[in-house]
Amino acid sequence: MLTHDKQPEFNGSRVLVMGLGRFGGGLGVTRYLLGQGASVILNDRDSAEALADPLAQLGEHPMLRVELGSHDPALLDGIDTLIVNPAVPHPWDHPFVVAAQRRGIRITTEIEIAYRLLDSRRVIAITGSAGKSTTSAMTHHALSRCGVSTLLAGNIGGSLLDAVGDLDPDTHVVLELSSAMIYWLWGRDSQGPMPPAVACVTSYAPNHIDWHLDELHYKRSKQRLIEILSKDSTAVFPSELESWASITSAPKQIVAESDAVEDCAIPGSHNARNAACAIACAQALLPDLVTDDLAAAVRSFPGLPHRLQRCAEKDGVVYFNDSKSTTPGATMLAVNAMESLVERARVHLIAGGYDKKSDLSEIANLAPQLAGLYAIGTTANSICSRPNAFNCGTLDHAMSRIHERVRAGDIVLLSPGCASWDQFNNYEQRGERFVELATSRVGAPS
Repeated sequence: MLTHDKQPEFNGSRVLVMGLGRFGGGLGVTRYLLGQGASVILNDRDSAEALADPLAQLGEHPMLRVELGSHDPALLDGIDTLIVNPAVPHPWDHPFVVAAQRRGIRITTEIEIAYRLLDSRRVIAITGSAGKSTTSAMTHHALSRCGVSTLLAGNIGGSLLDAVGDLDPDTHVVLELSSAMIYWLWGRDSQGPMPPAVACVTSYAPNHIDWHLDELHYKRSKQRLIEILSKDSTAVFPSELESWASITSAPKQIVAESDAVEDCAIPGSHNARNAACAIACAQALLPDLVTDDLAAAVRSFPGLPHRLQRCAEKDGVVYFNDSKSTTPGATMLAVNAMESLVERARVHLIAGGYDKKSDLSEIANLAPQLAGLYAIGTTANSICSRPNAFNCGTLDHAMSRIHERVRAGDIVLLSPGCASWDQFNNYEQRGERFVELATSRVGAPS
């Protein structure tokens, strides 16, 4: 893929990567920098034991030095560029980042390096408080089914830098972006990279206050993706966000409720709307694509792991893994999606986890309507405020309690509405444990 933006140069540079992480970004950027001829210090607060898997994948290299356990400002001596993991919260006041700024060190992220290597005229960027992963994957699926060379990348996992060097010039990229990634790309100043050809915001609700410190900063980060668009770009968002149209001078594509794509393979009215957003994104990028072909493609989309994934069924009980649900709004969408299959009174909901300071009252208020609300994690106490809610502490205990109460025709839904970091490394690990428990311990309900 050819670029029309400024490409970073790292040959001979001294670079510090702040945060290896477990999602592939730190691993990918470190490999990329070494391949570019940079001298790299890889610095993470975690231990070698905690990072054993990504460190094993990285291996040894004569230009690589690994420093674990803390972010010591002395490591910045002689450094040209600091690459920050986007997961680092409110980086603008992080002591290590501030120390780098004071020394005049260039500060960037893996996603910015990768994005500047792309031809932004072939990029669809998708964000949203809920639905961004599914909409991104649906858009990629639809384009691929219609014969378009397409890569799915970004917040959905892995590192774009692992693939960008092998992209065909005709390849289009569907890029899922988190609010943190948008901040790093365009939120710090007016010198960000070129805007994408298409930008979509699937939904908005307060989230990630722990990272942004307040809702206004989070909201502005989401809106920034629309604000930076040029007249040659297209903004796509659902009718509920139509008020955001004034933020940008770019052409707009408003997805109405009547545009929802029915009979999708994955349940829920929100997924019907996600499918409509995916079609709008694909056609905004490539107007010659046939609507009926795109609709048939999104209907066939089987869903993503950990996103309303139908993962087990036995003796009339169906288990759905929605571990990617890390906001209260996403949990509400998942519960509503179940209503196309059963009444709410037949749904056993597992919710809770790491406290991101989100308002969980909406989830707590579901308890009397459900077969049961089983609360886990550090937010369990706040969720267990209504009758029919059980403070289970852990996912294992929640599943044990459910198996005491479940009966044929019920649905067991893991849709936490919270992050996983209090008990799991990430939402994937949480979802995988749920699948293990669902497939190994589904007893015969009465």
